Amino acid sequence: MLEYANIFMAGIILFVAANSGGVALWAFRRKDPMHFWAGKEVKPEEITDIAAYNRENGIMWAIFTASFVVAAVLSLFSVAAGGILVGILSTAGLVILIIVYKKIYGKYEVK
Repeated sequence: MLEYANIFMAGIILFVAANSGGVALWAFRRKDPMHFWAGKEVKPEEITDIAAYNRENGIMWAIFTASFVVAAVLSLFSVAAGGILVGILSTAGLVILIIVYKKIYGKYEVK
């Protein structure tokens, strides 16, 4: 039987997932290059294939979102397990996002 704490935890995690999912959708729909860093705009002149660049950014964020959805489902069964996965995603996951983004940018950067 699900307890209130499990449902509450899953709801919080799904809220986070919805935010990163919004970023994924935004990346897929943008006509201009998607930026990663707050306050740093990526200019169209910097990117060789904007559509492909944005698609890869969207995929990156969609995978991050899916990871949080998995954590939300896991938290329905165990708050501790869901919390541990969120902790991993919020630390190591962010580092991985940075590394992947740098690879995406490097792949499409005008040289």
